[in-house]
Amino acid sequence: MLATEKHTYLQQAREVLKIEADTILAQIETLGEEFIQAVDLILNCNGRVIVTGMGKSGHIGRKISATLASTGTPSFFLHPAEAIHGDLGMVTPQDVLIAISASGETNEILAILPTLKILGAPIISMTGSRNSVLAKNSDIVLEIKVEREACILGLAPTASTTTHLAMGDALAVTLLEARHFTAEDFALFHPGGALGRKLLLTVERLMYTGDKNPLIYQDKTIRDAVITMASHGNHGAAIAVDDQGLLAGIVTDGDLRRILEKYENPLTLPIKEVMTRRPRTITKDKMAAEAMHVMEEKNITVLPVIDDAGYPIGIVQLHDIVKGLSGMK
Repeated sequence: MLATEKHTYLQQAREVLKIEADTILAQIETLGEEFIQAVDLILNCNGRVIVTGMGKSGHIGRKISATLASTGTPSFFLHPAEAIHGDLGMVTPQDVLIAISASGETNEILAILPTLKILGAPIISMTGSRNSVLAKNSDIVLEIKVEREACILGLAPTASTTTHLAMGDALAVTLLEARHFTAEDFALFHPGGALGRKLLLTVERLMYTGDKNPLIYQDKTIRDAVITMASHGNHGAAIAVDDQGLLAGIVTDGDLRRILEKYENPLTLPIKEVMTRRPRTITKDKMAAEAMHVMEEKNITVLPVIDDAGYPIGIVQLHDIVKGLSGMK
């Protein structure tokens, strides 16, 4: 292959990217009141957002519907050709329909308009022509002007489909923020993904309890604390409790090093004289990601896990959280 041919390929690719990018940027100035109306209409929808489109617009519609559904707006895709053969029964008056058609004259979409009007489901159209049949029969028109397709023949939907997709993303993200949709909400709809695992993994899943929970009475000595650490899982810490069994403090490996340097006979010291009082804690129902944030912020590697009454019921380690969040535990 000649170097000139390779250079031509790059020129063509860059031109495609520039045309599509410019087309998307051009939509910024056209956004106005109708976009706001579309957002409000969907926010007040008591049903679902149904997205429809034919051909390449249908592929874009599926992606828009999937993005809406995963960000807090119940949605599904309705194939217009299937709709005219019975699937229109999926539509209710409580739903909102988003119809995608660059020309606004797609036969399969026009064929379902009469039924949609009878049902009373409001229609938001994404189209390049306000004078089209679809636009004239829509409640809200999101006009998407495309000067030219990136296809050199001007035939294959390229810039138009990319821009429709971007408009769908703009709707979805605006709705996400309007609903105060959180990362935890997002994870709820993505339990099988890495993000879901990261956000939904709780401290309870990773903490050590029972014989692995290094509890020790605060009047015991540092020697006892060392033995407790070694015999209860080597977590690098011992959790000190008072007469009622409530959390009193913590002694860590780092504390032991400092104690050895500071005191002549450190092993006979009572734990309560050298322990860290009121240590940072966490409850078992908290997200593992929150526990990791606390540890990183305070530069510590373990956290006592307490119940609502303040009793230490376990201990959680930073390296176990890291493993858990990466799917290794």
